Amino acid sequence: VRVKGVPNGGMAQFQEEMRQQLETSMHAELEKLLDTATGVDKEVSKKDFDGFKKLFHRFLQVKGPSVDWPKIHRPPEDSIQPYDKIAALPLPDSLADSLNKLVVVKLNGGLGTSMGCKGPKSLISVRNENTFLDLTVQQIEHLNKKYNTDVPLVLMNSFNTDEDTKKILQKYTHHRVKIHTFNQSRYPRINKESLLPVATDIGMMGENADVWYPPGHGDIYASFYNSGLLDQLITEGKEYIFVSNIDNLGATVDLNILHHLVSQPNGKRCEFIMEVTDKTRADVKGGTLIQYDNKLRLLEIAQVPKAHVDEFKSVTKFKIFNTNNLWISLGAIKRLQEQNAMDMEIIVNPKTLDGGQNVIQLETAVGAAIKSFDNALGINVPRSRFLPVKTVSDLLLVMSNLYSLEAGSLTMSQKREFPTTPHVKLGSSFTKVQEYQTRFESIPDMLELDHLTVSGDVTFGKQVSLKGTVIIIANHGDRIDIPAGTILENKIVSGNLRILDH
Repeated sequence: VRVKGVPNGGMAQFQEEMRQQLETSMHAELEKLLDTATGVDKEVSKKDFDGFKKLFHRFLQVKGPSVDWPKIHRPPEDSIQPYDKIAALPLPDSLADSLNKLVVVKLNGGLGTSMGCKGPKSLISVRNENTFLDLTVQQIEHLNKKYNTDVPLVLMNSFNTDEDTKKILQKYTHHRVKIHTFNQSRYPRINKESLLPVATDIGMMGENADVWYPPGHGDIYASFYNSGLLDQLITEGKEYIFVSNIDNLGATVDLNILHHLVSQPNGKRCEFIMEVTDKTRADVKGGTLIQYDNKLRLLEIAQVPKAHVDEFKSVTKFKIFNTNNLWISLGAIKRLQEQNAMDMEIIVNPKTLDGGQNVIQLETAVGAAIKSFDNALGINVPRSRFLPVKTVSDLLLVMSNLYSLEAGSLTMSQKREFPTTPHVKLGSSFTKVQEYQTRFESIPDMLELDHLTVSGDVTFGKQVSLKGTVIIIANHGDRIDIPAGTILENKIVSGNLRILDH
């Protein structure tokens, strides 16, 4: 790039001056925003802005894709262990000592908007009127009662979910689980052109409602540390956290992985375990583990140069993906935070606000810090540990008889002959939970289902059974009512089928 009046040799200096100018302007704008805050708000926002300044500084330094493709190698054999190998080691007679060193952390910053629900996603009912949060509490309470331990639950909330979550926590007062919360940072969205904050004051109301954002789950390290909760848990003798998305119903405490962590010799203490699982065609966009500069590193699709995206999606070259079930040393998080040595790639997420303004938000991912930790390890776990509920199609699966529920944990039914989950694709009439609920009088029997596609205005009566491949398509203006008790096996249903009360 040539800039008029700037000789080639001075280009680097010119760019550096531009960067400094942008940074100075950003700092001045952040100070103006802080001046509109008072009391506790001001203190919290100041901490948040300190983190944002570091992220913005790094954002200005980065040029082009953050990986040099020829330097990418497959991880060495011993850096990703098969789960079977870890599960083969005998567990000690007493698991209480190991469990008492553990804290369960759930990422609880997301809203249920993608499923047509208001409020935190964790409060959506997923099974027998139990919410994601109910199931999490039941799982940990079961462990604490069974082994006579004190495994606490920590929720990382965002400003979007904190108030509603705290109201609901009162109902768990008499459960045998200590529950702590801390808040993710609140960062300002920035104008795509000027690279300055869109916010005019520190408030969240009115015009300011959508000018702030929680900066991705990579923010867990700084927020956890800043909240004081990290130090409190270390003082209580806790050594590891098990972190996962609250909507991943497969992410339960695994005693084999926990034992593997705590039984390492001191010099070889593993500070970070990432659970990965084999990629299928549905997972081609998931982040994968690579070897880069002699370190294990998470590679996300956003970091891949355009020319190599197809190669990244290949199931043959990159065979595994990150489930975001992570086991991390508390002491190591404290050390890296205090040394300012937590290294995570920046994800630039473009958004358009309601008024049409183009903004960007700078985010990081929790798994990206893997390269900062000592003796990091991947464990290739069974697919059953990755059961995310992102859509209403996923919800149908976990509500069905494919899974049985015990002590808050879902397991694939013994009656299903194949361990794989059916592929379910519900059309746009089913995207919102409320609409979906009105379309099923009861959840169909899906034990022998391989594939289900439903499109258009379709309803299901009671005790319907779906087997093999079932495709139901109601064209525009048509409606299909599947009668109660129907068995559909390897069938395509289309046209119009109305059942009217008389």
